[in-house]
Amino acid sequence: MTKTAQAPAAAASPSALALHDARPFFEKALAYGVQHGILDAAALEAIHTEAPKGMVQIARYFGNEFLRPELEKARERMVNLISLYLQDSCDNALQAAAQSLRQNSLLSRSKGGSDMLRCLIALPESSHFGMAGSDEAQTPLLALWSLRSHADYRAELARRSQIAQSIEAALWLAAPYHLDIDDLEEAGTDAEAVIRAALLWRALLPRARAWPTTPTLQKVLAALRQKRGTGPLPVLALHLPHSLPTHLHTVVQAEFAAVQADWPRCMDAAQPLRTLLSPLGRLRARYFLLDDPLAEMQEYEQQLAVLTVLGEGEGDAPAQPASKTWLRLTQGVAEEHALLTLFVCIAAGVPKKTLLTEKTAASLVRKIRTHGWQPALAHDFITEHAPGAFQLDYCALWDSFVQESEKTLRDDRDEKRINALALLRSECHVLG
Repeated sequence: MTKTAQAPAAAASPSALALHDARPFFEKALAYGVQHGILDAAALEAIHTEAPKGMVQIARYFGNEFLRPELEKARERMVNLISLYLQDSCDNALQAAAQSLRQNSLLSRSKGGSDMLRCLIALPESSHFGMAGSDEAQTPLLALWSLRSHADYRAELARRSQIAQSIEAALWLAAPYHLDIDDLEEAGTDAEAVIRAALLWRALLPRARAWPTTPTLQKVLAALRQKRGTGPLPVLALHLPHSLPTHLHTVVQAEFAAVQADWPRCMDAAQPLRTLLSPLGRLRARYFLLDDPLAEMQEYEQQLAVLTVLGEGEGDAPAQPASKTWLRLTQGVAEEHALLTLFVCIAAGVPKKTLLTEKTAASLVRKIRTHGWQPALAHDFITEHAPGAFQLDYCALWDSFVQESEKTLRDDRDEKRINALALLRSECHVLG
């Protein structure tokens, strides 16, 4: 399976250069065990017996055990999985790794590495609610990560663990307001936006029992602006809830700076709150606010009246008004970039938004390339929900975008998604 290499000769002098040992950690541990008498002939024989079995099992799982290239790739995967487990469980100590090989079967070390990767893949990749991975994606991801280094694994584990803590903190903060994960997934918000909104709302109204809507937050901020007048900026006292679990303190405190940075803008009378908190406003994108059904109905009635007048002016039957779903999702916005953002989300099967963060845009591209997209879904949505007077225009807008953008969005050669994200920033609403 792997050659037992001899350890490099000791350096002749303290000034001698140390050579970089690029061998897999498993191979280094095996060589160390032989050289130091930890692995005897019986242990080596057991390893040689188990290795082919493990290679066949791995080749069968990822492809075909009867093809030589598949078996070669399986050998590489097995060596890497064993190295991953030994390096992590033994803290890079060769002696402990050699002893682990002596005391346990080779297949158990390989399975240990595989289990580590399965746990990694199970962690959320994005803090965006509703962007959880699917079971079908586990095998391709396992195939990818089974060839990655231990350093890559540790870095990704740290990143995903922080994301998991952010999601846990967001759910903890939302729970007293009777919001659960289903509500947040339906809203398609980010964990960070939930945390920021909770921190701001708790500082403004500590005794509030309902999560803020756009009108309620606007009302509170307007009252504070009026009270301030031309006086100094009032202090926003952010604090951690007393019962917040200790392991969540860091991820919540990480959002303090963002909320404090937004506070002067909230209190600046020169910036209209209606603009700041509009669906495309900077603050609205950074803070999760609940929809207000009454405001939606008022907007619906206003748009219905406009379309009725248009229909009467043409002498024909009134045009089909926008549905409540359309009005709820667009918040009355008819700007092309916002609508294209909504249509892309629908086609990709992600939560429907008219504004994306950079993180959400990257997750959207990743999902399109992993699971594909269905532009027809957006087309159907337009014909079912958009105001009748504009359906043809919206369909033409969408068809043109799909024709010009699909190749870029699905181009796997753009590994870092640079071109795809540039496209979304140009054609859609992406908040940097």
